[in-house]
This record gives sequence, C-alpha cells and structure tokens, in this order.
Amino acid sequence: MSQGYFITGTDTEIGKTHSAVELIRLYQRQGKRVLAMKPVASGCDIQADGSWHNDDVARLTAATGQTDLELMNPYRFLPPVSPHIAAREAGVAIDPARVAEHYRRLAEQGDIVLVEGAGGWLAPLSDTLFMSDMAQSLGLPVILVVGMRLGCINHALLTARAIADSGLALAGWVANCPQPRQAAYAENLDTLRRHIPAPLLLEIPYQS
Repeated sequence: MSQGYFITGTDTEIGKTHSAVELIRLYQRQGKRVLAMKPVASGCDIQADGSWHNDDVARLTAATGQTDLELMNPYRFLPPVSPHIAAREAGVAIDPARVAEHYRRLAEQGDIVLVEGAGGWLAPLSDTLFMSDMAQSLGLPVILVVGMRLGCINHALLTARAIADSGLALAGWVANCPQPRQAAYAENLDTLRRHIPAPLLLEIPYQS
C-alpha cells in the first residue's frame, strides 16, 4: 500500500517544490517508486504547441518521470496570483473531491505520493475553501517546509500548531534556505528542532 504526504510551507516562495524534489530523490535512493501531485498551480504559460507549462509541475515531473500532467495537476491557471483569485477569474470551482480521486489513482501506481500544496497552510482556494481543507480531505500526514529566513520561527510554529489543530499528523519538516545567508542560522535551526513536534527530515542549503 502506498504512503502519501501533503507538503505545505511557512509561506510562498520558500522552496516547497525544491524541497519536494529533494524528498523525491531521497525516497528514490531508498528504492521507492515516487510520484508527485500538484493539485493547484497558478502562474502558467501556454507554449507554442498549445500545451500549458508551470515551473513547479515541470520540476516535479522531471524528478519523477511522470507524463500524465492532467492526473498530477488537475487545476492550472495562467496568472501568478493566489489560487482563489485565479480560479474566480477563470470561472472555475476547485473541488477537493476531484483532487482526492486523482490522488487515489496516483496512489495505485507508486510507493509514495508527495502532494505539494500552493502557498501556505491557509492559502485560500475560494471564499470558503482553504489549502488546509484540501489536506484534510486527503487525510495525509503533513511535511512542513520552513523557509530559513527572518521570521521563520513564528511562521513555522504557527503553522505546526494549525496543522495539529486540523487533526492531521505532522510527519516531519524540512529546513530550506531560500537566501544565501540567515543571521544566527544555527541558533534558529536549534530553536525549531526543539519546538516543532516532528523530526527534521532534510536540511537544504541555499542554491542559486
């Protein structure tokens, strides 16, 4: 039976996709067949052949070798804005049940499925639906990506508490460096290790 994880972050642009790729490689080295899912992607381009391109989706599929983009990315939008705004402009209602069905089909094909959310834990998908609701509908343990920069302790602990309040398990967290240097990095990492109630899975240095 496959194992799934929902990947969320302390904010947007803190390296969720980069961390997901590193986790994919980690599990692949363990001999696992790993698949990825990006349920909602905003900020897409239309290529010359009419196909849609999103950088996050492209990086995930390059790491896993997946070719069925419709299955792994059921909702995609052109403007690089919050999903609830992009969906409203496109006249689309994001349906967690559809996402759950796509996840079920992926889970039949691999050992591990990593589902990467958009934005942070409470990123809105509509006026009444949030990314946390999608995670709850899937019922998966959560991996939290912490962007190691000023303010990350507050953001990480608030997110960890919100995940616990949702009833989902926090399976672990990733310390990702989205900037070349963080003041008092080691001290911040130590504080997070002591206060996040889950193991540190990966520590990823800055990469330009």
